[in-house]
Amino acid sequence: MGSDDICHAGVRLPLEGADGRETNLDRFRRHTRWTLTGMFVLFIALFAKDWIALPELAAWARAVAAAALLAMTASLVVLIGRRLPSAGAVAGRPPVAWLAAGGASAAVLGVIPLTLPGQRLWSLAPAVMVSVTAMFLPPERRRVLLAAAIVAAGVIGGTAGTATGDGWRLATAFPAGMVAFTAWTMLGMLWAWDVADRLNRARGMAAELAVKDERLRFAADLHDIQGHHLQVIALKSELAARLADADPARAAAQMTEVQRLAVDALRDTRAVVQGYRRTTLDAELANAAKVLSAAGIDARVEQEASPDVLPDAVRHLLGLVTREATTNLLRHSRARHATIGYRVADGSAHVRVRNDGAAEPSGSGTGLRALADRLEQAGGTLTWRHDGEWFELTGSLPLPAGAGAR
Repeated sequence: MGSDDICHAGVRLPLEGADGRETNLDRFRRHTRWTLTGMFVLFIALFAKDWIALPELAAWARAVAAAALLAMTASLVVLIGRRLPSAGAVAGRPPVAWLAAGGASAAVLGVIPLTLPGQRLWSLAPAVMVSVTAMFLPPERRRVLLAAAIVAAGVIGGTAGTATGDGWRLATAFPAGMVAFTAWTMLGMLWAWDVADRLNRARGMAAELAVKDERLRFAADLHDIQGHHLQVIALKSELAARLADADPARAAAQMTEVQRLAVDALRDTRAVVQGYRRTTLDAELANAAKVLSAAGIDARVEQEASPDVLPDAVRHLLGLVTREATTNLLRHSRARHATIGYRVADGSAHVRVRNDGAAEPSGSGTGLRALADRLEQAGGTLTWRHDGEWFELTGSLPLPAGAGAR
C-alpha cells in the first residue's frame, strides 16, 4: 500500500493528491482562496477608481494610492494563501512583513478618501485588512480585535463627518457597519473551509481506525489459534524429551502427536487467513455503499435478491467484481453519482456498477482483464463500456438450478 492511500475494508481510498487527481476539497480550497482575494480586491479597486480620478487630488497622492493598491493586492494574495494552505497541510503563521505592508497600504487607502468630501467607503480597505489579520487569531483575540476595529471606525467616521459637515450619524454608523459586514463575509467563508478541512481529516482518521481495528481482530484470532497449539506442542515435546531414554515408544507416540498438532495449527492458520481475505458479494455491496458515501459520492445499492443464498464461488467472484469496480471508481473517476445493482435473471447472477465522472478510456486495465479471465473460466462474463461521462461495469455468472431463487 502506498503512502498516498488508506485501505478501508479491502478498498483503497485515495487521499489528497493521490495519482495526481484533484479532489473536491482541494478545489473548494482554491475556490475559497481566490473568491476572497478577488472579491475584496475588486471592491477596493472599484471604490478607489472613483476618488483617484478626482481633480482635487494631488498627483503625488494618486501615485501613492496606486502603489498602495498594488501592495495591498499582493498582501491579500500572500496572506489568504498562507491561511488557506493545500488540503491536509497546516496553516502557517502570518508573515509579519506582509501584514505590515498590507496594514500600511490599507491605512493609505483609508486616509486619503477620508479627507475628501462624500467618500463614505473609506473604511473598506482597513476593514478588509482587519478581517485578514483576524483570520490568524484565536477566537478570543479575534473578537477583541473586531470589536475594537468597529468602535474605532465609528469614532473616526463620526469625527470626520462632523468636521466635513456630512453629518455624524451616518458617518459613524456606515464605517462601523462596513467593518462588521466585511468580517462577517470573510470569516464566514473561512469557517466553511475550516469545517470542510476538519471533516476531511476526520474521514481519514476513521479509515485508518477501521484498518487498525481489522488488524487487531485478525491478530487476536491468530493469537488464539497459534497460542493454544503452540502451548500444547511445547508440553508434549517436553514430555517426549523426558521419555526418550526411559520409554522410547511413548516418546515416539508423543512426537507423533506433536506432528499432528503442528499440522492442525497450520491448517487452522490457513483457515483464518483465508477467512480474512475471503471476499463475498453481500459484504462488498455493504462496504461499497459505505466507502462511496464517505468519499462524498451519492451511491445507491439496488438488490433484487439476497446474495447470501448464492454458491460460495459465485459470491466470491461477484464480490471481487464489486470491489474492483469500487476501487476503480474511487481512483480513476470524479464521480458524483453511482449505482450498484445486483439481480438474478435467466439462471445467472448479475452485478452492475454504473457511475458518472468517468475519465476518457485509455484501454482496459490489467485488473479488469485478469478479472474477466477468472469469470470466463467459471462460465461467466465481465463487460465494461463508456457512455459519455458514464462508465458501466457488468459481471455475470451462471447459477446451478434453484440457486439464488430466494
